[in-house]
Amino acid sequence: MEKTVKIEAYNPDWVSEFHQEKARILEVLKNDSLCVEHIGSTSVMGLGAKPILDIMAGVQHLAEVDTFIEPLKSIGYEFVPHKEFPERRFFRKGQWRAGTHHLHIYRFGSEQWKNQLSFRDYLRSRPDVRKQYQQLKMSLAEKHPADIVGYTKAKAPFILYVMESAKGG
Repeated sequence: MEKTVKIEAYNPDWVSEFHQEKARILEVLKNDSLCVEHIGSTSVMGLGAKPILDIMAGVQHLAEVDTFIEPLKSIGYEFVPHKEFPERRFFRKGQWRAGTHHLHIYRFGSEQWKNQLSFRDYLRSRPDVRKQYQQLKMSLAEKHPADIVGYTKAKAPFILYVMESAKGG
């Protein structure tokens, strides 16, 4: 069943939910040195979001991720191959297109890793940009109520703009 695109008001429980899920991931992977970050809209205080926790883990080599598939399956994560994103490994918890958690794994320190953190941190530090993004997301959720892919694609130009702004200072 596909969820509709619904933006919820910021929920401070998202932070504690992230910490609980991070602990589960680290426990099942038996890897205390794995770097795990809360990313996406649920990681930005005051920003409304689809209630999906985006979690990012950094590894030294993406080949390591093959050994994560079975342990993560034991806590409800399904590996979802995406050939169009060769620098990322992706796991979803929950139903197809209606997941509750997304786990993105990148090589620690890679450009993709840095971009995720830059976007999050820029939104955290710039209330004006956070407000613009909130308004855009609400508008796009109305425009694409049953089309998560269309909603996501329509956000891309704004995200790229913010990324360029974050690089410029």
